[in-house]
Amino acid sequence: MREFYKYHGAGNDFILIDNRKNDFIIDHQKIEQLCRRRLGIGADGLILLHASADASVDFSMQYFNADGFEGSMCGNGGRCIVAFAQKLGIIERKTVFSGIDGLHKAEILSSDEHTATIRLQMKDVEDIQLFDDGYFLNTGSPHLVKFVENVYDLDVFKEGSKIRNDARFEDGTNVNFVQIENKFIYVRTFERGVEDETLSCGTGVTASALAWAKMFSIPSPVAVQTRGGNFTIFFKEKNNLFTDIWLQGESCFVFKGDCLT
Repeated sequence: MREFYKYHGAGNDFILIDNRKNDFIIDHQKIEQLCRRRLGIGADGLILLHASADASVDFSMQYFNADGFEGSMCGNGGRCIVAFAQKLGIIERKTVFSGIDGLHKAEILSSDEHTATIRLQMKDVEDIQLFDDGYFLNTGSPHLVKFVENVYDLDVFKEGSKIRNDARFEDGTNVNFVQIENKFIYVRTFERGVEDETLSCGTGVTASALAWAKMFSIPSPVAVQTRGGNFTIFFKEKNNLFTDIWLQGESCFVFKGDCLT
C-alpha cells in the first residue's frame, strides 16, 4: 500500500506522493489509472516529491499528467507541492525547489490545517509570439492565449481540441480562452495531457495575464478569475521581457489515503 495526499489549487486537483525514499515505481499506465475519474482516485495529475541532492534546494518536483506521462511545469501543482512539503515538515514558510523547468522560489503567505495562500515564482518570459488567433508563450508550459467575448458560454473542449495539436506547435499546446472584464480577466483553459478543460491552470493564468499586460500595457498586479478560483499575477516588464513573475492563489488539502501501487 502507498500513502497519498489529495490537493487542489483553484480546482486543479492532484495526487501527491512523498517519494524521498525513491521507492515509487513509475508506471505510466498505473499513474493514468490512479488519475482516472470514478475508476481511480481521480485527478488532473500526479506529483512526486523527491529528495534533492543539492543542499540549497529543499526538494524536487516531478509532475505527470492525467494521461500518465511526465508533463512540463505545472503552476498549481507547484503551489500544492509547497503546501505538501510544509505538511511533511520539510519546509516552514519559504522554499526553493526544482521543477522540470529549473528552480522555483515559493512562499506560504498564510495557512491553516486545510488551506494555504501561496505565491510561486515562475520562469522569466521574453518570447511572446503574436498569431492571428492569439498570443503564444511559454511560462514553464506552452500556451496559446486567445481573447474572446463569450468565454462563459464557450465550448472549451471543442474549441480547445482544434488548436491543441495545430501544426504550429511541435509538441502541442495548452489553450486559454480569455475574456477581459472591468478590473480582471476571466480564463478557461484546455490542458494538453488532461485533454479536457480543467477548472484552472497556473501556467495558463500566468500566460493569460502576461498576454493581457503586453496587449494593453496593463501594470502589475493582474487579477484573474477562473471556474475554480481566483489568482493574482505579479511581474516586472521592461523592453518586452517579463521578470520576477509570481503566481499567487490558494492551495487546499482535501484528504489522504492509501492506494495500491
